Amino acid sequence: MKKEIKLYTWPFCPYSNGAKKLLDEKGIPYTDIDIFKNDDLRYQLQAETHHYSIPFVFIGDTCIGGFSDLKELDEKGELSDLIDKK
Repeated sequence: MKKEIKLYTWPFCPYSNGAKKLLDEKGIPYTDIDIFKNDDLRYQLQAETHHYSIPFVFIGDTCIGGFSDLKELDEKGELSDLIDKK
């Protein structure tokens, strides 16, 4: 069973759009949660993850960081394995 991917994004953020494009091109499903007008959720995510840039990328219950972290996992060939791990 694949882990669920959640992206916490802003609508006009190039890094948010880059993360969505990468996953779309790979055919990887994800849930996009717009936090542009939800400062409380953004602050909560920052406090819980110690990640301070947009987007927040979660694979399962783990925040892997942002777009650059997602891209790095993909370039190393580790993204699919991480999604497929139980």
